[in-house]
Amino acid sequence: MENPDDETAPESETTAAPEPKGKKRRWRRIAAWSLGLLIGLPVVAFGIAYVLLDVRSPEEVLADLDKTVVLQNADGSELLKVIPPGGDRLFVPYDAIPAKLRDAIVATEDPTFWDNEGFDLTGLGRALVTGVGGGSGITQQYIKKSTGNEDATLARKFSELVLATKITQQQTKKEIFESYINIISFGRGTYGPASAMNAYFGRKLDDSMTWAEAAFLAGMIQSPSVHDPYASTHEHAMKRWSYVMNKLVTRGYLSQAEAVAMTYPEDAIQAPSETRAGRVTFEKYHLKQRVLAELEQVGYPLDRLRGGAMKVETTIDPRAQAEAEKVLKERLQGQPEHFRASLVAVEPGTGAIRAYNGGGWSVHDYAGTPYGTGSAFQPFTLAAGLERGINVDEPLKSPGKVDFLGETFEFQDQCGEAGKCTLREAIGRDARGPFVDLAKKLGADAVRDGARAAGIPEAVDGAVTLREKDGFLIGPGIAVGRYPLRPSDMAGAYATFAADGMRATPHLVSKIRDENGEIVWERPSDKAPAFKDDEALSRRIAGTVGQVLTSGLKDRPAALKTGDFQYNETDDNAGGWAVGYTPRLSTAVWVGSDEPRRMRDAAGEKLTGKTIPSDIWQRFMSGFHRGLPVKWPAPAQTVAPARPR
Repeated sequence: MENPDDETAPESETTAAPEPKGKKRRWRRIAAWSLGLLIGLPVVAFGIAYVLLDVRSPEEVLADLDKTVVLQNADGSELLKVIPPGGDRLFVPYDAIPAKLRDAIVATEDPTFWDNEGFDLTGLGRALVTGVGGGSGITQQYIKKSTGNEDATLARKFSELVLATKITQQQTKKEIFESYINIISFGRGTYGPASAMNAYFGRKLDDSMTWAEAAFLAGMIQSPSVHDPYASTHEHAMKRWSYVMNKLVTRGYLSQAEAVAMTYPEDAIQAPSETRAGRVTFEKYHLKQRVLAELEQVGYPLDRLRGGAMKVETTIDPRAQAEAEKVLKERLQGQPEHFRASLVAVEPGTGAIRAYNGGGWSVHDYAGTPYGTGSAFQPFTLAAGLERGINVDEPLKSPGKVDFLGETFEFQDQCGEAGKCTLREAIGRDARGPFVDLAKKLGADAVRDGARAAGIPEAVDGAVTLREKDGFLIGPGIAVGRYPLRPSDMAGAYATFAADGMRATPHLVSKIRDENGEIVWERPSDKAPAFKDDEALSRRIAGTVGQVLTSGLKDRPAALKTGDFQYNETDDNAGGWAVGYTPRLSTAVWVGSDEPRRMRDAAGEKLTGKTIPSDIWQRFMSGFHRGLPVKWPAPAQTVAPARPR
């Protein structure tokens, strides 16, 4: 019997007849033409682009950076101008760039720079698959900056590939690096390493530069308005510095022992000199820095804005901004010199920041700095409980002691003679025991999730929020507001309750227009139900929280919660909060000092959230709402308690 799988076996009589030779030839021609077009068209397009496209010189690029960027208020009036600082764009030849700085930049931005053909195949492949950019090396970054085209598109990646190939064939790697480093922004209005060295360290650029300084400057390139320690914190900048140091070790420029022996150059880093020169007030400086940081995050760094002479429409209400500045100054006048304060106001439902005051004392932005919140955190614990069906009007025994996650909390009886109170009563009396007990029953993860749902961000400047310093564990401090949050975070999360449970990300940038007035970018709305993506549930939770919080204004419906942050084991506080809202505005006020200390006012009275912070909040909110019609919240809908099982 013949084997049917044997290739030498004769075909059976039922085998189909072979296709005619003419038909086969036709299919071969189609396949050949298709393959030719597939290969030929990109080659032709590449060749045409190679001839037509050119890279501008760094001198031409720097000349374009003399254009002024205008920041506008929400009503179109001018907020401030970002004016190019004269003399901060010094061109530095390659041989004058310290070797340590060259190595730190290459190790961080493009480790294969000296050997590659000018482009990153990984980033190009990602662009071909997804249609967006990514992973550009030094040559591609130079082309992106020189052309002014930073859109994450396939077309941009193609032109970038063509120009990277062309410039690599026409110039040496030293020339490319020289051009690149002289048009890169290091922040603080600087372009090039000489102006950057002077702005951050107050020194000339020479070979006395240390590895620690080189790593710091190399770390600025990725996002200077974010990584500047005076725009974020030294803690954040140190993380970026450590990242660069690790790259230097990984790439073989430093040994592990050498890197360990070095320290972050905190004491050598100077504060920005812009405000000392009297160009803007500290309040406007903080606002400008936050706007520029936000613009970087949406793909519009300062050099791109300058190259296009763009105008940025912010969300700031000039009337609210002026009221915030006036109230802070008036209320703190006559108080001890170490008193500091900040205020952030957010529009419920949109996330638009209508007022942002980081303080008028220094370049340190108190509105952008996280602080412990104390009992001002309680509404988030309450929201987590409401999501799981707790009853805010059920009488509870106020515990004198609660063991939670390895820590023992002891409380004085704040629930009256009977020793019992509801959660509604407890939040009004600032009774901590019932809320620590509730946090224990819900679990730390649930409490964190309640705050996240309301709008507390998962991370700020790369640091995870609502966690221990290791970034993983959630400790008992979450039950008493020990984890630090920024005033902008608190105002944004309370705005969720004001907006009937609809969450929106707080932001300062609304639109960007080119020099012809055309909108080139507009912030999309991200308004969404906060809790379980359920609009009805979110509305009920927000309604109950609003009912439970005490009223903060006399002439209109409002909700207010105060909080204190205890100073060590004393009876005094290191800071105080007042956070609350109307249907029109959610506002957070923080009062404290530069360093943790006992806070007592000019009369010797202990600082609490109910004293100066509450007074600032009421004055600001009353001033903002003066003359505005009363806007009533939606009819309150409480969360029904869980049915017994």
